[in-house]
Amino acid sequence: MVDIRHRVGVRAAPADVSAALTTRAGVAGWWTDRAAGDGGAGGRLVLPFRGAAEPYAMDVLTAEPGAHVRWRVAAGPPEWLGTHVDFRLRPSGPGTVVLFTHQGWAEPVEFLHHCSTKWATFLLSLRELVETGRGRPQPHDLRVDEWG
Repeated sequence: MVDIRHRVGVRAAPADVSAALTTRAGVAGWWTDRAAGDGGAGGRLVLPFRGAAEPYAMDVLTAEPGAHVRWRVAAGPPEWLGTHVDFRLRPSGPGTVVLFTHQGWAEPVEFLHHCSTKWATFLLSLRELVETGRGRPQPHDLRVDEWG
C-alpha cells in the first residue's frame, strides 16, 4: 500500500480548521464549490468535479471537532475506491498543524503523483479559506497538468 502525506500550518484555531472539513459550506470553500451532503460523523459528502463522469463520495467515519477527520472513499476514481482521507489537527503556537494522509493506494501509479500535487494545492486552499475567508475550490483551483 502507498500513502500520500502532507503537512500544512494554518494560522487559525483547530476548531476553525475542523469546521472547514466537516461542513458542506466549508468543503465547498476549499475543495469543490459544488460540494453537497453532510460532513459530520456518519454523514456522506458528495463532490462533483470538473471532468468526472460521476461525483466523488466520501463517507465520514470520524469528525472529532478540532482534532481528527477521516473519510472513506465510496465513489470516485477506481484508484481511490476504498482508500481513506485523513486529517489530523493539532494546536501549534497560535495556529494549527494539519497532518494529511490519503491512505491505501494499491500502487504508486502516475495518477497518485498527480493526486499528491493536487492535494497539496487543495490543502493550501483550505489554509487560505480558514485564514482569509476565501479558498480556491474547483473550478477556481490551480491546474497542475492536463488532468486538472
